Amino acid sequence: MFDILLEEKIITAFIFSFFVISILLQLLLCMLYENMLQETENMAVTENKLLKQCKLKFFNCYQLNNGVANIPVFVDKFLSRLALGHISFESVYHLSGQAMLLSIVGAGAGVCKSIMEGRRLVDILPFYIVSLFELYIYFSLTTLFDIKGRKKTLKINLIDYLENHLSSRIDITEGDMEMLYGNASANRRAKRGRRRTIEFTPIMSRMPENGQQTGIYEEKQKNSDEAAEKDAGAGIFTGEQEKELECLLKEFLTS
Repeated sequence: MFDILLEEKIITAFIFSFFVISILLQLLLCMLYENMLQETENMAVTENKLLKQCKLKFFNCYQLNNGVANIPVFVDKFLSRLALGHISFESVYHLSGQAMLLSIVGAGAGVCKSIMEGRRLVDILPFYIVSLFELYIYFSLTTLFDIKGRKKTLKINLIDYLENHLSSRIDITEGDMEMLYGNASANRRAKRGRRRTIEFTPIMSRMPENGQQTGIYEEKQKNSDEAAEKDAGAGIFTGEQEKELECLLKEFLTS
């Protein structure tokens, strides 16, 4: 009875190939949404890249707009932009349905070809059986995977976390960061500013006035005289004292 499937190998391969592709796409989406649902149970330490992007986008929007007015709309936009490479999750879901329809079209093409070749109804019946069997499996697995239900649950979890947990902690964390690092960062900026600035003081403002100059000169002269007296008392001659002694010796010898 099913010999016709072996005879029409190309049509049979077409039918089962698109059927398997349809089921695999459904399974892939189910696994992705299930993983995200599990990660939403502990969003604070999640390792899911998509959920990390969601938190980062929400944090940036919150800071830029001083809050997020409509969190459900934000979550809807985020879920609609989920993608595998350049193909969104919604496109993958629709591709699964299109692959299933192509499989049914392949079965119809097999029926038409068999009728044109003059086969009996009993001979083409396997194409109808295979089509019904595929449709039953497809809709059964679609109900089991429940992709729309998982997506709805994921949306509820994200709204709950963003609205009741993250948004209420952003201001607190910013305040804590300012308390912990605000003074230190301010001191660093001040030090950097002092390093980069150069103080130009007029030279004349650094020069002492006339009265100060005379006082400083007299004090230096006094200190030098006291040092000379100490050297003389200790038997040490300075340059000026040596010159005076030489002059006295010359006068004594010439007289």
